[in-house]
Amino acid sequence: MTPVLVTGGAGYIGSHACKALVRAGYLPVTFDSLVTGWRDAVKFGPLEQGCLMDRARLDEVFAKWRPAAVMHFAALSQVGEAMAQPGKYWRGNVCASLNLIEAAVAAGCLDFVFSSTCATYGDQDGVVLNEDSPQAPINSYGASKRAIEDMLRDFGAAHGLRSVIFRYFNVAGADPEGEVGEFHRPETHLIPLMLDAIDGKRPALTLFGTDYPTPDGTCIRDYVHVMDLVEAHVLGLKWLEAGRGSTVFCLGTGTGFSVREVVAASGSVTNRAVPIVEGPRRAGDAVALVSGSDRAVAELGWRPTRSTMAQMIGDAWRWHQTGNYER
Repeated sequence: MTPVLVTGGAGYIGSHACKALVRAGYLPVTFDSLVTGWRDAVKFGPLEQGCLMDRARLDEVFAKWRPAAVMHFAALSQVGEAMAQPGKYWRGNVCASLNLIEAAVAAGCLDFVFSSTCATYGDQDGVVLNEDSPQAPINSYGASKRAIEDMLRDFGAAHGLRSVIFRYFNVAGADPEGEVGEFHRPETHLIPLMLDAIDGKRPALTLFGTDYPTPDGTCIRDYVHVMDLVEAHVLGLKWLEAGRGSTVFCLGTGTGFSVREVVAASGSVTNRAVPIVEGPRRAGDAVALVSGSDRAVAELGWRPTRSTMAQMIGDAWRWHQTGNYER
């Protein structure tokens, strides 16, 4: 099996990517500090514990496994924290990624799949974002991801690094077979917070901002199922293996859901009401972010099959009920 280094492979998206890689015939080698990831999620290949800021440790892992490619998920990603502590995000995302990219180039590992975000676009209301939309991030999370995109292009020009960059926003759902699912410390994502509130594990779900210029006053986001998302990453890896060159793809459904709409959709899936309280807006939150995926469908051959709200909530609810995330 061909080794692929998966940074953040003990996290939510990374662990699902490792499962998809095994099914595609690769050996996922997880590189994770386990600060926010969890060891039990590393089920599909070896774990190499380490910090991306530790160049010697990275060099050791590249020399040991000689991966054919890197799939880079590890990142700080909380918008509120990014607004309050920008330095943490520039160091933890940009400096760490620079270290990783330099180690990969030094090891001759020149295929790189990068997990970026629609947050690089900032607040662009009323449009479906695509790969050519102007990037104007409004927080250091989005800005740091845009900087890494620029870094990849510069290393491509200077050293022949080939990259596929995926921009997406809200990832939801869980492995339908229940082997891995969504779990963060602390939890900040809407759907798991909502399911915790339904299940009585928290008093209520807080709606952060109910006065946005949207039909119901809450933020609008595009949601994509985590299993669809990681399948795109495997296709991106095959794209690079075929020598097709560096590129960018947006991943989304082209349909936005407000927070209140997500809450309402949970009722038909769980048959339970969601206790909610209204809170103030969070700094750095865009009003609406919706990302199309026409290029990924046409050029990459990506076919999202699970990215309906009912399916995403249903798979997340089944995972939630296993209790595995509480370990």
